[in-house]
Amino acid sequence: MKSFKRVALPLLAIASLYVPFSQAAATQYQLDPTHTSVIVTWTHFGFSHPTAAIPGTTGTVVFDKENPSLSRVDVTLPVSKIDTFVPKLTQEFLTAAYFDTAKYPTAVFHSTKVTATGDNKFDVEGNLTIKGITKPVTLHATLNKQGEHPMAKKQAIGFDATATLKRSDFKVDQFIPAVSDDVTLTISTEGFAK
Repeated sequence: MKSFKRVALPLLAIASLYVPFSQAAATQYQLDPTHTSVIVTWTHFGFSHPTAAIPGTTGTVVFDKENPSLSRVDVTLPVSKIDTFVPKLTQEFLTAAYFDTAKYPTAVFHSTKVTATGDNKFDVEGNLTIKGITKPVTLHATLNKQGEHPMAKKQAIGFDATATLKRSDFKVDQFIPAVSDDVTLTISTEGFAK
């Protein structure tokens, strides 16, 4: 019994250290709004693919490359700042027929699962809320770089990500199908370790 204790106690001590050590590899990053681009693209009567930008996006990324399941993403998109580059259309997008930004000035995304898919690529599953309506969305993300930022001299991370969603799911459904129901969300972002 004494010999069992001599072996078991050190093993238990090592095991108790393992969990905090593995979790320490997950680093939290604050997204930099000045280096975060969020672009929405749709099809206009089959002739063109207009875009709108959502500036000022903020959020956090917790990332663990060795254990992606420990990673998570939380993002707030200020839809009230959307810019279609056509002033009249931008004003329409703010109304109740579209995003109703007087009532719902922001959209939010909270991840529920992060899975590595190979070659620095990850599927980020989560819930997107627009106009108070929450639907599941998957971001297909690529890790561009992780390391010290040469200008900021801080640990940094950079991702690109895309997702396709149906705007009708969020009751943003004007002029479907002439104007496509499917829209593409494209994100490029940098974040600094907190």
